[in-house]
Amino acid sequence: MPEYPNQRPLVTVEAVGRKCPIPILMLAQRLHEVPIGAVIAVTADDPAAQADIPAWCRMKMHDFVVEEPLTRGSAYHIRRRY
Repeated sequence: MPEYPNQRPLVTVEAVGRKCPIPILMLAQRLHEVPIGAVIAVTADDPAAQADIPAWCRMKMHDFVVEEPLTRGSAYHIRRRY
């Protein structure tokens, strides 16, 4: 995988308080806001997001970068591949 200089998200989708699949639907709706190769983050506190977001990335062929713990929930970083 090529290295990208900017690992920080350009856009953060705020989905804390929403139950899955809403965080994933919000991510899919806003993914086009970042250029290919850039990182977008989704904040979520639904425990299902920990498995569902990486699974969505694999299914859609985007890169799951990292889960960053927050005070409430986590920020899930995704690199757009296409």
